[in-house]
Amino acid sequence: MNEIHTMNSSLPPMHTLRAFEAIGRLRSFTLAAEELHVTHSAISHQMRALESSLQTSLIDRSRREISLTSSGQQFLSIVRPVLQQLSEI
Repeated sequence: MNEIHTMNSSLPPMHTLRAFEAIGRLRSFTLAAEELHVTHSAISHQMRALESSLQTSLIDRSRREISLTSSGQQFLSIVRPVLQQLSEI
């Protein structure tokens, strides 16, 4: 039981993973917010929380359009299939 608690405490919150996947797929905070039925501000806060949790930048904010950092691209390649599998349960 203690092992499960330790594992859960090291995982980022699920809503941040869903937000990240939507942003990565749609390349838009606005479209991700619409899809997940939350505000643009909520999506932005979720991304900051996820990046803080992982202690790395996932989105390149230096450009006008959304692009993922190399860490973001790698993380998306992990998160997307996991969320897909969970949605099929």
